[in-house]
Amino acid sequence: MEFLPATNRRKRKGLVVLMKNYNVGIIGATGMVGQRFATLLENHPWFHVTALAASGRSAGQTYREAVEGRWKMKTPLPESMADLVLYDATNDIDKIAEKVDFVFCAVNMPKAEIRALEEAYAKKEVPVVSNNSAHRGTPDVPMIVPELNADHAEVIPFQRKRLGTKKGFIAVKSNCSLQSYVPALSPLKDAFGLKSVLACTYQAISGAGKTFETFPEIVDNVIPYIGGEEEKSEQEPLKLWGHIENGVIVNADGPVITSQCLRVPVSDGHTAAVFASFEKKPTIEEIKKIWAEFKGPIHDLHLPSAPQQFIHYFEEPDRPQAKLDRDMDGGMGVEVGRLREDKLFDIKFVCLSHNTLLGAAGGAVLTAELLAVKGYFD
Repeated sequence: MEFLPATNRRKRKGLVVLMKNYNVGIIGATGMVGQRFATLLENHPWFHVTALAASGRSAGQTYREAVEGRWKMKTPLPESMADLVLYDATNDIDKIAEKVDFVFCAVNMPKAEIRALEEAYAKKEVPVVSNNSAHRGTPDVPMIVPELNADHAEVIPFQRKRLGTKKGFIAVKSNCSLQSYVPALSPLKDAFGLKSVLACTYQAISGAGKTFETFPEIVDNVIPYIGGEEEKSEQEPLKLWGHIENGVIVNADGPVITSQCLRVPVSDGHTAAVFASFEKKPTIEEIKKIWAEFKGPIHDLHLPSAPQQFIHYFEEPDRPQAKLDRDMDGGMGVEVGRLREDKLFDIKFVCLSHNTLLGAAGGAVLTAELLAVKGYFD
């Protein structure tokens, strides 16, 4: 994919260097994903946090005061944000709009309220990069995994026309558990035609915004139900694999996907056991070669948050492991192992991704970097 030069960026040896920095806000800054956004943006070369917002209960407090006793990250609260006074995410949109070029959104509200809130920001000409699921099914809202479907950003002008905006729009992240196995399946789908998929995900407690201290019932336990996760796992990949037609994203017709999603006693890192069948059955060697050589549409841009190697394959029979491998490439890569033939499907393998980095805040920051390079925040 070719990214045309614009006034705020230039290319140097394949690296995009932005000539402009952006002021950004974090909506939902006190939650686990909001906290992760804060740590990722603390020293970001392009994005400078100038506004933090949360619920009305926290509004008016400093960030330090609002998260005291509730800070869930392993790294300290960013000092550059500690004394920022929190806005009310719902009632202070006009004030926030004056201070930012765009916002990240990770609020904990009912879906209908999130949809209304994100559209309210967009209609105030504030682009929204959302970690929430509320707009994932909206046909003209791109759900972007930059390494897979960066071209879906091209639906944004159609969304702006519907919203009546010049700058404002909404772009969303996919479900965090998809990030482990959809990237591994995507290049195989293109090469061999993917017919059917069974994906069983074993999801970390941080995906529920929990730690072991706040979720004691998960210790020495597996909970075989996560509300809404199986529907997302079966439907959202079809949007990622879809195409733009008549101003909306049309979902792919297939493959057929079935899933089971379990909560397991792991702090971070979603694991998936994946089974797949193809129109043309590939060999194990062909699959490994495709994974090793995979380069998505953003590879040559060297965006600040992009991993050096998006898909990493382990030959060891007991890898990947969440504790050992979730932080590879800064938590922005996909780790795969145990590839072999299957008696019911063509192949099976195990994969892993960091759910609050690649799967949530980190993936949203990478999406924002892509949108910045393409000029959507200008």
